[in-house]
Amino acid sequence: MIEGEWLNAPAGVVEDGHDLLVTAVRGSDFWRTTSYGYDRDGGHALLAPFAADAAIEVSFVADYDHQFDQAGLLVRLDAATWIKAGLEYCDGALQLGAVVTHGTSDWSSAPVDWTGREVTIRASRTGDAVTVRARPGDEPWRMIRLAPFPVGVEARAGLYCCAPERAGLTVRFTDATFTAPDETLH
Repeated sequence: MIEGEWLNAPAGVVEDGHDLLVTAVRGSDFWRTTSYGYDRDGGHALLAPFAADAAIEVSFVADYDHQFDQAGLLVRLDAATWIKAGLEYCDGALQLGAVVTHGTSDWSSAPVDWTGREVTIRASRTGDAVTVRARPGDEPWRMIRLAPFPVGVEARAGLYCCAPERAGLTVRFTDATFTAPDETLH
């Protein structure tokens, strides 16, 4: 598990062997302006320095079922420039998606049947972009997003979770590690 600092401390953090159980505060979220008209920067993220030409993988168990419950990874430059990617429960289904924010947020998602499974989200930072992939268990990686990201800036990355609509969301993170970036997009 990465060593980092919390951006917005969660309601609770418990070490369970190698796993980290993180309980979100009701109303926690990351979002900027688009469609909803509000800015939220109160999600919980355990962040560490994220070098250029590096990747981060965050694994967790997708075991939640309340509107807008979410978990995954966050790559962050500042409050107006970040990428979150992972699984969010939305409109009755678990959705695999990403939010890319450069001043305002841009959200893409698609339903997946990964409930109760260990899922790994991978963000690979190279050049002027971050490539985001995901997979349940040992299945092949799925490309989720190729997003622009500023070159040569110090960023931070790590695991995150949010519970915009309820109290009591606890996410089991099973790993968070930095590694070498992807060599190809596909």
